[in-house]
Amino acid sequence: MKLTRAALALTAGALAPALLLATPSLAAAAPVTVAASASTVVGSDTENAVAIAKILADPASGRAVKREANKALDGTPADRVAFLTTGLAKAQDEDNLVTIVKLLPTGGRAVVREANKALDGTPADRIAFLATGLAKAQDEDNLVTIVKLLADPASGKAVKREANTALDGTALDRTAFLKTGLRLARAEDDRVEVVRILARPGISDGLRTAAEKALNGTPEELRSFITVGQYQV
Repeated sequence: MKLTRAALALTAGALAPALLLATPSLAAAAPVTVAASASTVVGSDTENAVAIAKILADPASGRAVKREANKALDGTPADRVAFLTTGLAKAQDEDNLVTIVKLLPTGGRAVVREANKALDGTPADRIAFLATGLAKAQDEDNLVTIVKLLADPASGKAVKREANTALDGTALDRTAFLKTGLRLARAEDDRVEVVRILARPGISDGLRTAAEKALNGTPEELRSFITVGQYQV
């Protein structure tokens, strides 16, 4: 190659990209980046090299893509054409397979079900799963979790109120509820319960002190007092 890697890095920002990379943001989980395969190769080897350098500089590029891109840059013009026409798509699918497999140990029932379908399918199926299917499956799992909270007799008034609001809302509303809203709603219910404890006739000094401390504490301290602390004083 006539251009050095440093020169390629500088040139990459000046030339139009040869590839279209799709990077959707997915709900409830760590965002997953999906790169669509490219079939267009710019005419000159310099432009092909710059396109590959842009892929290497893209934080969305996975390990397999970077590995094969580096091989192409170190190879011949024909190697670079081969990478852009077929090698990139294969490397992207390798990265997508790894991403999907990593979802299996912690995913909910719907996520695991759809992830396994994608693993058994085609590269296009895996791109579709990571681009849209994962978010849909995560929302399905979130819906199930929220419905279980509503059916739980231990759920307080605030939790049920916010859970119903989330059910009536969007997928993002449900993600936000499970990520932060549930914690705050539980704290609201716990504060009500602590106030009731403080209002009991004949409450001991030790229990009163512990309850007042919990009332001024964090949601986690409130929960600990309600579930354990009140029985230890």
